[in-house]
Amino acid sequence: MAVRVHPITGADVSAVARFLHSELNQRVPADAWARAMSVPWKVSADGDPPNHGFMLRTDDGEVVGAYLAFYSEREIDGRAERFCNLGAWCVREEHRFHSLRLLKALLAQDGYHFTDLSPSGNVVPINSRLKFEFLDTTTALVPNLPWPGLPWRVTSDPAVIGRTLTGRDRAIWTDHRATAAAKHVLLRAGGEHCYVVFRKDRRKGLPLFASVLHVSNPAVFRKAARAFSRHLLVRHGIPATLMELRVTGHRPWPSRLLASPRRKMFRSDKLAHDQIDYLYSELACVAW
Repeated sequence: MAVRVHPITGADVSAVARFLHSELNQRVPADAWARAMSVPWKVSADGDPPNHGFMLRTDDGEVVGAYLAFYSEREIDGRAERFCNLGAWCVREEHRFHSLRLLKALLAQDGYHFTDLSPSGNVVPINSRLKFEFLDTTTALVPNLPWPGLPWRVTSDPAVIGRTLTGRDRAIWTDHRATAAAKHVLLRAGGEHCYVVFRKDRRKGLPLFASVLHVSNPAVFRKAARAFSRHLLVRHGIPATLMELRVTGHRPWPSRLLASPRRKMFRSDKLAHDQIDYLYSELACVAW
């Protein structure tokens, strides 16, 4: 039976979601996969993504593989730039020799910068051969401790966050507040504030970690890092935080650097490493 590559359209989302729940990660319900594919932000001038990725389908209509994509249009140095974030990639074992057809279909789309922010071990060398570059993911593991006497006011209240943020930060919050994985924290003291986006993460199957995705003001975050850690412990029950130094701007104390931090990669013909972030991606949309 022939296996063909098709773009994932809105009509295909439910079938692909059921496939990913069954074949990739049963901790993520099918309806959660479906919601993740329908991103809440405006993707382009006309609002619609070109697809939700690509899938493999047999002639009788069965989905046997999928590679999700999360699209966005961002302003970088005053220019509109289009991004395609490569998400979950799963192909049923008996059809694995078709896997690269999905990746090639995604990369054949012109005019995009591509990111892969959670490549599995066997994907990394494939990406490298296709001219993806590594981001610096030097990561500090920070214990979340009940630090006393901190002057910072810390809140996850959406009403307070919405009243406080302006400009680019407010746009990021508006675009991400309905995503399944992105969590939002506002740190305030005096006339200073810092907006932080994080996600809950697993390591070795244990859901005990927060990973910081975005820090609006690294200088303020350096001063408020302990208040943030205390908030994660007390309000969210998270005992440890993974902080990439390229995101947070510093290594908090106490902490230890991971010997083997998770890889993140991108491919672009003109953007530099410091112009790549983790927003508008699978990391914000899929809670696994």
